[in-house]
Formats: sequence, structure tokens, C-alpha cells
Amino acid sequence: MISSTKVLIHNGKQYIPDLRNAKLKAPFRGRPEISLAKVDEQALADICPLGAITSNPVSIDLGKCTFCGECAFAFPEKIKFTSDFKTSSNKREDLIIKEGETSEIKIDESTIRPEIRKTFSKSLKLRQVSAGGDNSCEFELGACGNANFDMGRFGIEFTASPRHADGIVVTGPISENMADALRIAYDATPDPKIFVLCGVDAISGGIFADSKALDRSILKEVKVDLYIPGNPTHPLTFINGILDLTRGRK
Repeated sequence: MISSTKVLIHNGKQYIPDLRNAKLKAPFRGRPEISLAKVDEQALADICPLGAITSNPVSIDLGKCTFCGECAFAFPEKIKFTSDFKTSSNKREDLIIKEGETSEIKIDESTIRPEIRKTFSKSLKLRQVSAGGDNSCEFELGACGNANFDMGRFGIEFTASPRHADGIVVTGPISENMADALRIAYDATPDPKIFVLCGVDAISGGIFADSKALDRSILKEVKVDLYIPGNPTHPLTFINGILDLTRGRK
């Protein structure tokens, strides 16, 4: 008993008591802010190999951004990354940050399907499908259930079978050889269900966006309920995104 107490005192609290209002420090990069400072906009846009930055006006698409920070390093007077990890949205266009904007990214309450809040506000089981992922988002999603983040406290857990799930979480750019598997998993999930794209690869294809090895046709047929940016997605971003969708932001 004494030995266990000594370990607890030495290690401190392993868990984050309040996942809604946790504070993250550098080197974490969250929601970017773009000032109105005048810079060479074309040079700024050319920095990003994924085409996440556009000019006139300058904007950053978080659905394409890898949060590498190179733009902020080169143009610190123009771009800075905040510690705001609540960057999920149920509208793809809301992931585009324009210069001069400093407001938080929030879920559009008016477009949430009524059955989502009615059915999943107390408990949610998810099946994660790695559709050609590089294992980075997959690692972070695994961390969501560890002692630090413990999303199970909200009744949110990953399950092994889509037949036991309430929704699908996609990571990876959806490679051609995983397209059918993803469709099978989605069809096997009982209604009502949610469909979530997690990470830049899932949202836009990432660095593989123009690859002929991808088959993202399912996205033309299935309604995406939540877009969660990141490369990889931070556990706090994922958990808060799911909570915002199913319960609302408090």
C-alpha cells in the first residue's frame, strides 16, 4: 500500500480531469490565425506542397493542412498557429480559415441530423477503418482510450465489429484496395449511424490526393457527419469533435 502510494505521488495525475477545457502548449499547433499584414502571397502559397494555402485573400484549408508550420516559420507576421484544438466541423467549407478571422470553429447546429443527438448523446460505439492510413492517426485514436484521455468516461468507445457500432471513423486517404472494405463496414453498421473523416488524408487525400491508387467514390454517396483535421489528429481534437456533434459544445 505504501509503495503504491509513493508511485502515485511520484507520477502525479495521469488523466486529464477536464477534456473540454484542457490547455496544450507548444510544439502543438492548433487553429491558425492569419493577420492582415502585407506579404508576398504567391510565395506564401508556394510553401505548401498540399495546396492548403490560397491567396487573394490568404486562406488555409485545414482539410488539406498538415500543420507542419512551415508557413508560420517563413511568414511569422502573417500566420500563427494557436493552441486551439477544437477544430472539428460538420461543414467542409468551415475548415477554411481566412485572413482576419479569429473566431473559433464550431459545429453548425442547424445541419446536424436530429437522430444523432437523440440516439448518441449518452453512448457511442465506433468502428475505425484504416483506409490506407500511415498509422499516425490510428495511434492517436488508440490514445483516446488510454489513462490520459479516457474518452470512455463519456460512453465513447471503439468496437471491433461494425455490426456492434454506431458509426464509422475513417483514417487514411481511402486507397483503391480498401474502398470495398470501407463500403462493407459502412453497410454493416446499423442505422442510424454517423460517418466521420479523421485526419487530413481522410478529408482531402492529403499528399496522396492526386494518386490513381485512391478510390474515394464513397464520399460522393455517403453524408459525412464530421470532419476532424490533423496530421495526425490530436486525441483532444477527436474527443471534443465527437462530443460537439453528439452533445453540443458547453
